[in-house]
Amino acid sequence: MNVASLATQPADSKYEVAHLKLVPKRHIGRMIAAGVVLLLLAGLVRAFSVGQIEWSYVRDFLFAPAILAGLYNTLLMTVAAMGLGIVLGVVVAIMRISGNPVLSSIAVGYVWVFRGAPALLQLMLWFNLALIFPTLGIPGLFEFRTVDVMTPFVAAVLGLGISQGAYTSEVVRSGLLSVDAGQYEAARTIGMTQMMMLRRIVLPQAMRVMVPPVGNEVIGMVKLTSLASVIQYSEILHNAQIIYFANTRVLELLLVASFWYLLVVSVLSIGQHYIERYFGRGSKSIRSSM
Repeated sequence: MNVASLATQPADSKYEVAHLKLVPKRHIGRMIAAGVVLLLLAGLVRAFSVGQIEWSYVRDFLFAPAILAGLYNTLLMTVAAMGLGIVLGVVVAIMRISGNPVLSSIAVGYVWVFRGAPALLQLMLWFNLALIFPTLGIPGLFEFRTVDVMTPFVAAVLGLGISQGAYTSEVVRSGLLSVDAGQYEAARTIGMTQMMMLRRIVLPQAMRVMVPPVGNEVIGMVKLTSLASVIQYSEILHNAQIIYFANTRVLELLLVASFWYLLVVSVLSIGQHYIERYFGRGSKSIRSSM
């Protein structure tokens, strides 16, 4: 409604708003940004469509046995390394917040050392452990050659899992500290043991804080397993590299590996969403009541 039309209306009706037409605000900047993004996406799609990519190779190797075997090994490594990391993370976090100065100092040192060293460096150290310890075991009872024990799988699980434990311990510690101190005191007052208090009072509440970052770490671990290719562990990227070294179709095989990584991460993201929703039921009801 313009000023001229207001002037032609009776004086007693110029303050009426019922007849005014609502005009939605135009977000010019937002529309321009969306247009630029769409243009960039269109350019990216065109580059891949006209680039020197033989899509038939992508289709042929997408379900190749070597690629699927690499996918299986990637998932196996993710579960094994993340399982070790979560167990170590919970133990170290409990040690860190315990009143025992020795245990707390060990936990601090563990986090300092393994969080400070790159994961790739730790992988190579574990894989070359035989240079320091030629044999493992108890002298006189049993001994094994380290090169026979420290296979690429074992070295990768230890390198990735122990490194992950340092990060996960901080996530678990933040979750435990997020529980109000009164909850601990109330549990002790009714005679709960330390383990019962953790299992029935503390952990169910701390899980709301811990699940989102741990879910992100699981997703990160899927991609981190690609580091194991440097010690000849046959995960999906390693197998893709072996194939493209033979047929020189580098980009096609990298696209195949990217497809499977993206698919696995997408499935894990959906699972993380439902797990977060399960453990966030209490907080959701609180938010809805505010």
